[in-house]
Amino acid sequence: PAPGASDSGPPGGGAAPPALGAVHRYPFGSPSAVALRTGRIEDVPGDDRGFVQSTLAVPMVAHDTVVGLVRFSRTKGSEPFDARDRALATELAARAAVCIDNARLYRREHERALILQRSLLPPGDPEAAGLDIACRYLPGNTANEVGGDWFDVIELPGHRTALVVGDVMGRGLRAAVAMGELRTAVRTLALLDLEPAEVLSALDEVARGLGAPGAASASGGGGAQWPARAAHKSREADLAEVYLATCVYAVYDPVTRRCTFANAGHLPPVVVEPGEAAQLLDVPPGMPLGVGGEPFEEVEVELKEGALLALYTDGLVESRDHPLDEGLAALRKALVEPAQPLEDVCDRVLGSLHTRHGEDDIALLMARIQGLPTEAVGDWRLPREPRSVGRARELARGQLTSWGLDELVDTTELLVSELVTNALRYGEGEIRLRLLRDRTLVCEVWDAGLVQPRRRRARDTDEGGRGLQLVGLLSAAWGARRTPRGKTVWFELPLPDGRPPAERSVEELLSMF
Repeated sequence: PAPGASDSGPPGGGAAPPALGAVHRYPFGSPSAVALRTGRIEDVPGDDRGFVQSTLAVPMVAHDTVVGLVRFSRTKGSEPFDARDRALATELAARAAVCIDNARLYRREHERALILQRSLLPPGDPEAAGLDIACRYLPGNTANEVGGDWFDVIELPGHRTALVVGDVMGRGLRAAVAMGELRTAVRTLALLDLEPAEVLSALDEVARGLGAPGAASASGGGGAQWPARAAHKSREADLAEVYLATCVYAVYDPVTRRCTFANAGHLPPVVVEPGEAAQLLDVPPGMPLGVGGEPFEEVEVELKEGALLALYTDGLVESRDHPLDEGLAALRKALVEPAQPLEDVCDRVLGSLHTRHGEDDIALLMARIQGLPTEAVGDWRLPREPRSVGRARELARGQLTSWGLDELVDTTELLVSELVTNALRYGEGEIRLRLLRDRTLVCEVWDAGLVQPRRRRARDTDEGGRGLQLVGLLSAAWGARRTPRGKTVWFELPLPDGRPPAERSVEELLSMF
């Protein structure tokens, strides 16, 4: 506002304008207040105390909404405003209003994307059996849009762990939403206990479904009878809107210290073994998620005790100032002392690489290999004969007694006998029994059969059929998964914490009958 205008702040030529961010009030009947209320340009007459001859109060209108007010003034001795001046003032105010409105929309979208992105990242440092894990996530600065980087640590049956790092190609709210959908899909597929290559293949189908709203409209109308064909046509029509993503998915088994990798166009993992230089793992990169048509390959690597595994996104090693090869070489050089505390290793990597952080988000997931000790694993092979049920109970009892888990002996014996009996009745080949002790107790029964166990509700007249109901009732979790040579049925029990076990309700006990 110009000094000396009648409806501005303090009058007089020497009065200072309102401070930035301060609230400025106009009297209700003043021309400026009328312009703000009606959205029409108003004339503000000058006064004898100042140097202003006349002022135009022009509302800033965007999408039929007044977002502000701009005032144009002329000093005494100048020509008064004419119709052309009023038209020019209105146009300038309208353009400024559009800019302000766009800035508000961008800030709102950026804040929503930021909240969504942060809510989808694991809180704190995740825990996993046989792994010491540290992670870092550095968002781009507030001047840039939110990216689609994500990482995750997923617990799998048998004390195994899935490690995931991915990056959606794109920025803003839609990229953050696509990242959220992919991360949720990864978790769902991981809990199905699929192989890493199968997870990426299914995830590729999910990624191809992410795109413009045209995908939804194509499934209606004439395309409703052929949804697959309609979706395919939609993807062709809206190819520019489809989000691509890169992802590396790894599954670590602490018993064997083997890690199986599958890669969808992502940067290669880095492994540092004790006493050796950091190496890039030769994992076939495959095509990014969303391209489709190409199968993914798996690579299984046996890692030494104390080895360091690093998964990361391109923001860590790539910038405008240096090529990717230099960034990868700098990363390998920064991982020269893997025996240090893992948190210190993460800080040194982020501090030593010239990442020019702020241009892109950075995700870094590091894990130190700490396989389960031999004394924490009980592994036996049983012949396919009826007496193996009693032998399995005896082995389980002896192992739990040696671990000092006497409180779990009765429950474990009962559930082990149920799983071994099922393997004898419905499975094939030799039976393998394995007990794992870490943060929980896990029991696994393997056989060569392909028929997956299915829990059913036994009828009142049935003499059997309640074995899996019993397993589900007495265990904390149970399930089955395919293996290269058959299947594995498992259950999990929490370790005793000194408190008396919770008693089963009457409804839970009656559910078996």
